[in-house]
Amino acid sequence: MNKSPRLVALEVLNKIFINNSYSNITLDNALKDTEGDKAFISALVYGVCERRITLDYLINKHLTSKPKPKIYNILRLGAYQLIYMDKVPSSAAVNESVNLTHDIKQDYYSKLVNAVLHKIDNDREIPDDLSVLYSVPENLLNMWIKQYTREKVLPFLPSLLGRPPVFAVPNTLYLDNDELSYELISEGIDCEVQGDLVRINSGLELDKVKSFSNGLFHIEDSSSYDCAVSLGAKEGETVLDVCSAPGGKAFTIAERMNNKGKLYSFDLYKNRLNLINIGAKRLGIEIIETSIQDAGIYNSEIPLADRILCDVPCSGFGIIRRKPEIKYKELDSIKDLPNLQLEILSNSSRYLKNGGVLVYSTCTLNKKENEKVVNAFLENNKGFSLDYMKTVFPSIEGGDGFFHAKLIKNK
Repeated sequence: MNKSPRLVALEVLNKIFINNSYSNITLDNALKDTEGDKAFISALVYGVCERRITLDYLINKHLTSKPKPKIYNILRLGAYQLIYMDKVPSSAAVNESVNLTHDIKQDYYSKLVNAVLHKIDNDREIPDDLSVLYSVPENLLNMWIKQYTREKVLPFLPSLLGRPPVFAVPNTLYLDNDELSYELISEGIDCEVQGDLVRINSGLELDKVKSFSNGLFHIEDSSSYDCAVSLGAKEGETVLDVCSAPGGKAFTIAERMNNKGKLYSFDLYKNRLNLINIGAKRLGIEIIETSIQDAGIYNSEIPLADRILCDVPCSGFGIIRRKPEIKYKELDSIKDLPNLQLEILSNSSRYLKNGGVLVYSTCTLNKKENEKVVNAFLENNKGFSLDYMKTVFPSIEGGDGFFHAKLIKNK
């Protein structure tokens, strides 16, 4: 018997919230095994993840004690449909949530679910509190305001909710952004040119897009693209991408090099390097060489490079709209990241030629992982100078939150 879309969504949410699984991977795996309404399932899962704090506020007003986690997730699903899904009738949102208690053999809680959701339906007021309104934990919100000021934080909070924009990077070995836009429109895909890129405005199933299969573009966020371009890689140069997978920046760099020179792409895991190899083959890129390498350990066999991209592991606070569960992690859980980031940056710098360029980047908004790491590196490496540091805040129609710094090794 096929599971209902709501039951599939509930099972995914249980894995995310109870087992701390990644939302994108867990959802993708679930969608492969279902014949249900995949768009509806995705909307439920991401919607509940994004709005969890808001939903919990609405639920907790009508609870005297917190029920089992699976029942709490049923309440979140029901509340999300009531408040944020206009096309779902209130009766369906309530009744189908009650049915979920039967599906998971928790009939005892059916009356509770029914009563709480009816009360939420009659009292939909959400307070004008930033944490509740935008579903951002107070500790993360306070950290951002302390580091970047309230004036800079408030404008980007709305962009943390809802689906992020999708950008196609034209494969400049074959075509430019205008030509790619024409190709996509001819395939019935709603899109528009935005800077060097093409922003996709409609749904996109890549395995069914001919121009993707033919290697005419790859998908990469605009902030990530700008970072890769800032490296300034040129034809014939030797370039290192020390934390490369899944390869979006490497593809952009190789295309900017006009597929001439050498680009070494490193990562810790073979399966992630395979993603780069598959993508490079599809795009017709021949200068990328992948190999397993721990970016924090020096390898004398790696050649000196003209340019190095050091995109380090980070807390990911700039890509919350893509992986909404990230915002719920405890800040203490990331306190050791700056040490790892500095270690990778310091080690990577050893491969750079005199006069070479190194770009350090993260997809997070946290000065401890960004400016402080760069400043600590410069303090310990007098042979390097800072060209610039740049923080990009997420926007509704623009790129993700991102940071990159351009460093020059003095001749």
